[in-house]
Amino acid sequence: MNELKYLAAYPAQLQEQVRQLIARQRLGEYLHQRYPDRHPIQSDRALYGYVTELKQQYLKSAPNIDKVLFDNRLDLTHRALGLHTAISRVQGGKLKAKKEIRVAALFKEAAPEFLRMIVVHELAHLREAEHNKAFYQLCCHMLPDYHQLEFDLRVYLTWRDLETR
Repeated sequence: MNELKYLAAYPAQLQEQVRQLIARQRLGEYLHQRYPDRHPIQSDRALYGYVTELKQQYLKSAPNIDKVLFDNRLDLTHRALGLHTAISRVQGGKLKAKKEIRVAALFKEAAPEFLRMIVVHELAHLREAEHNKAFYQLCCHMLPDYHQLEFDLRVYLTWRDLETR
């Protein structure tokens, strides 16, 4: 039986459906049918604009974001597809916190829906630090099909692992 490490928390029935697609070698085809497009955001500058636009639309009163970039060092071995950080520095007599969002470089090649899901996830951390009920409600406010996209992203990561073996 195939180990589905990205889908371990999901019901056995869903895992079995994914295993069947893998067994029939149709997982890639399934994903391509569901998510045929690739987004045009390839630079850090374009990503910053994309993130800022979403923040303005849904989180106007949240702190400004100082830096957004694709990070080649973020990957599944670090168990992170995106990071939000606040770096504190003393400037004059004040303590300034610079907010950063880093998105794993693998999302340069992903479907636009997956990029949006990761960005929404990281933006939600501007308001909610923990993965609690309020956090997921905020994610769903910004992206109503957030949970489906999170599941499909995990299926995509499973497929990527199979392709690299």
